[in-house]
Amino acid sequence: MINSKTGSQTEQDPALEEATQPSFSGLDAGAGQTGVAEQWASVQHKLRSALGEARFKSWFGQVALIGVGDGAVSYSVPTSFARDYIQREFGDQLLGLWRAEDSSVRKVTLIAEGSATAAEAARAIAADSMASRAPAAAPAPAKPAPAAAPPRAATSNPFQTNAPAGAAGEEAPLGAPLLPHLTFDNFIVGKSNQLAYAAARRVAEAEGTVPFNPLYLYGPVGLGKTHLMHAIGTEIRRRDPSKRVVYLSAERFMYHFVNALRHKDTVAFKHAYRSVDVLMVDDVQFIGGKDSTQEEFFHTFNALVDHNRQIIISADRSPSDLEGIEERIRSRLGHGLACDILPTDYELRLGILQAKAETMLPNHPGVQLSDDVIDFLASSISSSIRELEGALTTLIAHAELIGSTLTIEHAQDILRHLVRANEKRITIDDIQRKVADHYNLRLVDMSSPRRSRSVARPRQVAMYLCKHLTTRSLPEIGRKFGGRDHTTVLHGVNKIEQLRAEDKTLDEDINLIRRKIEE
Repeated sequence: MINSKTGSQTEQDPALEEATQPSFSGLDAGAGQTGVAEQWASVQHKLRSALGEARFKSWFGQVALIGVGDGAVSYSVPTSFARDYIQREFGDQLLGLWRAEDSSVRKVTLIAEGSATAAEAARAIAADSMASRAPAAAPAPAKPAPAAAPPRAATSNPFQTNAPAGAAGEEAPLGAPLLPHLTFDNFIVGKSNQLAYAAARRVAEAEGTVPFNPLYLYGPVGLGKTHLMHAIGTEIRRRDPSKRVVYLSAERFMYHFVNALRHKDTVAFKHAYRSVDVLMVDDVQFIGGKDSTQEEFFHTFNALVDHNRQIIISADRSPSDLEGIEERIRSRLGHGLACDILPTDYELRLGILQAKAETMLPNHPGVQLSDDVIDFLASSISSSIRELEGALTTLIAHAELIGSTLTIEHAQDILRHLVRANEKRITIDDIQRKVADHYNLRLVDMSSPRRSRSVARPRQVAMYLCKHLTTRSLPEIGRKFGGRDHTTVLHGVNKIEQLRAEDKTLDEDINLIRRKIEE
């Protein structure tokens, strides 16, 4: 096992990218440890192959081998955070690789740089393995090597310089660039997103005021939250180029915070984030469970609000439903205006496809796209706008590259996997809710023991739709309808199939309910 020697604050995996360039200290060959250095090089090679280059650089780029003694391999790591993460995620793997090189190795010790334990370990190993060559330890001037770190840190740590933050219209190195094609002009508005759109425009067009703080946009993926955030930032900058607008993901915020801790430059981090005019954080749910990051986010949030700076947040659920987020943060996120972006309806999907087609088709003059095909896409793909636009791009590319005519049959064949994936998202609960709404029943009636015709027939309709619109088995459907036997479900399905052929009104009702379910 890996033993840690000092206490620390613990953070979950921040999914760091290539935070630093590799810096392998290895061992001094003059210290009589050439064999150990070769073993360490072999372990590095195997780790790189197992983890991949990017992840290896992130976590082992600044790991230095102190030495081997008394069956223990000792390493120096830059921070206690890195020590704890490597210990938790790679400890057993690292020990196994060392045992493959040297069967006498019983443990691996990670020591955070700067701790008294690190110095003591280095002295103990030096005394154990280099006693006969004490003068060799004289090159203490090599110790100033850490002083050379600042130039390298300046390139990897975006908080070393603060001068750019005051430049007119400059984004500072904090955020991601705003995408110029994501504007209010090409955002298609419908019932499901009209409140979020109106609130976003109000924030972007506000002069000297902060109408909602924070503006909190939430909903499933691919429905336009990120589009609105980019549109807000672009519009604010267009109106006032001197505004310091920062857009970034919650994951990037976490990465910057961890990087600031690593470089012992949290003061610059705080100054950089708390001096912006507009802060937009996308997918805030990803800091759930990251206690240290949440602590810093909480204080950054308060500082900006106290100075009347605009904050825009997005997430996949409402503030009260965020998991792993502290109550005090959830309370503040819900203090402003929370806008729910609902799944798109058929009319909105149709409008999005028509607008996208008008933009794309001039660049593909040989492609003809009929209204029937667009209608098929709008009816068949309801999960997200991204998937909808991706399906349209796929069809146009297929028609241009293969030279085929786009018919509904071709579209069904080309997009069969995507269409099937959308169909699988329909749940029994969705069907029960739509059927109950259509027949003005309570949802509990779907699973109640009541057998009156006014309840039993709608229940059979719901069972019939569950059989045809989901992949659930008859016993599974029966359990969702009050624990009924699968034979009862089969009887209901057969009964509705028979009645559809005889009762035109019932057939129309079922078609209407089905369209509502698939929207």
